[in-house]
Amino acid sequence: MLNQVSLARKINDHNQEKKTENTRYHFGQSSPDGIGKFYMGREISHVMGHLAAGWLERPEREQEERVSLLVEALNLKVGDKVADIGAGTGYIARQIAVLIGPEGIVYGVDVQPEMVKLLTDNMKQYHITNVKGILGKIDDPNLPINSIDLAIMVDVYHEFSHPYEMIRSICKSLKPGGRLVFVEYRLEDPSVPIKRLHKMSELQVLKEASPHPLEWVETIHTLPRQHIIIFKRVR
Repeated sequence: MLNQVSLARKINDHNQEKKTENTRYHFGQSSPDGIGKFYMGREISHVMGHLAAGWLERPEREQEERVSLLVEALNLKVGDKVADIGAGTGYIARQIAVLIGPEGIVYGVDVQPEMVKLLTDNMKQYHITNVKGILGKIDDPNLPINSIDLAIMVDVYHEFSHPYEMIRSICKSLKPGGRLVFVEYRLEDPSVPIKRLHKMSELQVLKEASPHPLEWVETIHTLPRQHIIIFKRVR
């Protein structure tokens, strides 16, 4: 009887979650770069597929985006556990891995198996042993609970098909006081040469973080094209 009651509760919880999801998101006419799914007034963009992985490793990326400045701004410590959500080929994970040393670990999460393989192959090529590729789901990064010092999303959050569920899951993986970092191309700056749906304003990021147990810490504007928006888990 207890098992039947537990099963009934799980079914009810699932049905309630689906009902809430149906009211959380709205669907409409898609733009050329969007999927026609809207969250908090923002259309979600298409995902950059693994066939475009070479763009992540382009030689001019450091000059255009100053990724080294981004990694420096994170104030990481030796031994930190970091989650790179939407890690792609591991371009940023490699730099983080050096800073946190062999005592630390980077979980390189991606929802595309091809990207996880590229990341793993790149780590072998660069002889980096403290980066672990993780195949995530569209609503869950598959990270250990209460274990992450810092989770970072670089130019990927705007592509999440289930942004609410994904951030909820990431928050569960953070240690109390752990930090969550959004790095997005600045929508406020028309000179940034990126398609509109692949940019986000600081205000929109703050808005979409608001349902979660997150407290805004600071926004860093040192990068030429992106803002670094940092939150911490508060409960």
